Amino acid sequence: MRKKLIGVVTSNKMDKSLRVEVEKNYQHPRYGKIIRSRTVCHVHDEKNEANEGDSVEIIECRPLSKTKCWNLVRVVRAAVVVE
Repeated sequence: MRKKLIGVVTSNKMDKSLRVEVEKNYQHPRYGKIIRSRTVCHVHDEKNEANEGDSVEIIECRPLSKTKCWNLVRVVRAAVVVE
């Protein structure tokens, strides 16, 4: 079973690569406060289809480089571009 995550693209300046931030909310085990954390994933995007601000679904794969071990599955929601 491979992990699937949904996150937001924060950078697409590299060729065929993205930087995706995945946010996670969890409750502190002792104090009960809701804590927000984020994980940064470097994602392989073969067709360069995702842009900055898009919500994307990613899936875990074998290591493709030193930092890349995720593949892009689909763009869930495209970012709104204001001109």
